[in-house]
Amino acid sequence: MRLEPSSLQTLIDEALAATPPGRAVWVALSGGLDSSLLLALAAEASRRHPRPLRALHVHHGLQVAADDFERHCRALCSRLGVPLHVERVNVDVSSGEGVEGAARRARYAAFGRRVGAGETLCLAHHRDDQAETFLLAALRGAGPRGLAAMPTEREQAGARLARPWLGVSRAALEAEAMRRGLTWVEDPSNAEVLHDRNFLRHRVMPLLEQRWPDAGASLACSAGLAGETDDLLDEFAAEDLQRLGRDPGRLPVADLQALSLPRCRLLIRHCLRCLGLSSPPARRLASLLDQLDARHDAEVRIVWEETEARIWRKTLYLMAPPVPLPPAWRVEWDGRAPLVTPLGEFCMALEREDGAAASLVLTPRLGGERLPLPGRGRRDLKRLLQEWGLPPWERDRSWVVWHGECVVAVGSPQGWLALAEGWRAP
Repeated sequence: MRLEPSSLQTLIDEALAATPPGRAVWVALSGGLDSSLLLALAAEASRRHPRPLRALHVHHGLQVAADDFERHCRALCSRLGVPLHVERVNVDVSSGEGVEGAARRARYAAFGRRVGAGETLCLAHHRDDQAETFLLAALRGAGPRGLAAMPTEREQAGARLARPWLGVSRAALEAEAMRRGLTWVEDPSNAEVLHDRNFLRHRVMPLLEQRWPDAGASLACSAGLAGETDDLLDEFAAEDLQRLGRDPGRLPVADLQALSLPRCRLLIRHCLRCLGLSSPPARRLASLLDQLDARHDAEVRIVWEETEARIWRKTLYLMAPPVPLPPAWRVEWDGRAPLVTPLGEFCMALEREDGAAASLVLTPRLGGERLPLPGRGRRDLKRLLQEWGLPPWERDRSWVVWHGECVVAVGSPQGWLALAEGWRAP
């Protein structure tokens, strides 16, 4: 696809116009051809669609030339009259995801720190980038979500990430940059074919385009179709979740077993995305599904990447690893909200029914506590927690409220579990 210069500018104008007035538009500026051109056109667009325009440069510190990139960005922003913000990051190359993956993670974390809710971040990814991302995903055995590659727009922590040039070839961008006499910096590492993406760019794509001249456009089109498929699958999974109780962190095992295996896998991955948790590797997911028919009293636990799944009493729980209360934790409390604990701050309050002042102490459940319940007398707290059906891992996260030597309430991150006779939660 060959675009006229005016068409390139129109795509940027539309990206700015879609941002609410008064909200900032950021341009991710690496200093290369694509992002330098994007900033130049965004500066022109901001005069027609007045929005605060800012540039964001992420300094990875991975090579000697990194300081040259920053200097170029500062000079370009000074010439265009655009404020520049530089984020210096540490790339964790020991994370196991490779240098490219670790740098990308650090870069998007920097975007999240700087770009606020309601603001727009424009990225200069183009059609050639999309084709490479599709191929990389295919070579890793990805499904529709991975093959969808990069979306034209998505939300990140309330901010809007936009890629206005995702349907434009790099050749079209280079022609426009040359026409404008624009200067940019070349990343020396882009010529190295040791990295997977560079190998595809310099060795594989030219070979494909010799045989199929429109290979890049076709691959990018396939990524778009995969995105539509993924959106449709998300709709199916959302309907299943609605039928199964609407709680993505708690799914009835019997209902899961009534689904086909592909549909069950789809629903679990959908629920994890709803919870902001990572999807399991294929083998972990297969192991989880194999254990859906575990005994009623069994406690199944499968862990991966800051996420875990547990099966207890024929229910599948999906969660971040639960943090128990420290055994030595003890705090005085006047019964007024908020209630501050090591597990967070909760809008919970407690008072005596007769209105008298109360001096309370909170501790973890240590064993042997008894709670006087209205009409039931003093009951062992351990048995009460079992009777209430509180999962074992949540029992270690519950706290006991003492008034002198008496237990007067039991709470958890979900709220008050029980109150003693003579007490109420206002």
